[in-house]
Amino acid sequence: MSVATVLPDLDVPERGAPRRRRTDAAPTMPGRHLRLVEAHDRPSADDRRPAELRVTRRGRLAMTSTVALLLVLAVGSLAGAVMPAAPNESVVVQAGQTLSQIAASELPELPLDRAIVQLQLANDLNTLQVAAGQTLVIPQP
Repeated sequence: MSVATVLPDLDVPERGAPRRRRTDAAPTMPGRHLRLVEAHDRPSADDRRPAELRVTRRGRLAMTSTVALLLVLAVGSLAGAVMPAAPNESVVVQAGQTLSQIAASELPELPLDRAIVQLQLANDLNTLQVAAGQTLVIPQP
């Protein structure tokens, strides 16, 4: 590795002596120019140790958020695996029955409009029409 230093020019005329006229057109400071010298006092690449890793406030926040998210997901998946799913009841639609009649008889604790919506969501229905013999899942309120 080399270091650029400013050294005095060796062929500078003494003070008061007439100056020589320069033939090249490059302007320089009189009596000084750059020379490359070896730097022996600097440590080599093998002697230097690697830079330390510094974690900023934003980095700590990102790591903390990631760990917290992973913990929440792990606890949620364990809770889902440990807790048994509630058994769903099902009803077979009889001839002449409507969705509102089934909602009123199977989900009496809910208002009728909410009970109908719950039945539609649980059975992926987009209309109020049901067919005789169709099996409907009754959701837990």
